[in-house]
Amino acid sequence: MQLPAISLPKIELPFDIPVLWHPVVDHFIIALPVVILLLELVNLVMRKKAISGMSFFLILFTVLAAVSAYFTGLVDGSEAYPTLNDAAKEALAAHKNLGTYLMLTSWLVLLFKLLSMLTDKSIIRVIYILILIAFVAGIFEQGDEGGELVYKHGLNVEQVKVLDDELFDAQEELDETKEELEEIKASAEAEKEEAIETNSTQSEAKTAVEGAPVEIITESVRIEVKEEAEPLQVEGMPEEMVQPEISTH
Repeated sequence: MQLPAISLPKIELPFDIPVLWHPVVDHFIIALPVVILLLELVNLVMRKKAISGMSFFLILFTVLAAVSAYFTGLVDGSEAYPTLNDAAKEALAAHKNLGTYLMLTSWLVLLFKLLSMLTDKSIIRVIYILILIAFVAGIFEQGDEGGELVYKHGLNVEQVKVLDDELFDAQEELDETKEELEEIKASAEAEKEEAIETNSTQSEAKTAVEGAPVEIITESVRIEVKEEAEPLQVEGMPEEMVQPEISTH
């Protein structure tokens, strides 16, 4: 059953919580409620105040462990969130939501334990046992979801993060290579089109020349030769010299 989303006001702690403390605290929050439930079931038959007192102190430790698990979970979840895919992020959000409910339920267990110790009403004790059973069942469900986050989605697993980083780098290099190939392909196509246009122009010129009449080509060549030939400049011949007549006696 999907629980309604719940969020608590952000609390600034006077100290920093190290990363990866959440798995350490989880061992206590899982084991203590089971021990408390077993003690309470035994005490239903034995009715010993010593057992009830021991259960009360264990509940105090459970509340402390639940609060610690909540805050350490926020730190570890925030650390791992950017590296997760959509499915893992959704699973992490559900895990956080259930953890918030369980942390609040631990205070409810403590409240009803105090009421059962202060009053002799059977209804209070029955409600207390039912809440404790529900709390233990929720803890088991939370532990199962936490295991999936680690073993299925690789939450806060260093090797998985390293592989994700390498995969991300490889994907970037692949994208850059694709862009370079696209640019080379576009350049090659442009050169090919330019070459085709050049060949087409030359072919059209050749066709025009081949299709022209022989007379026109000959006349064109003749005109070009005439234009290129320089006129010869011939110097004038010297006028014939007239010999003077000499009179003879």
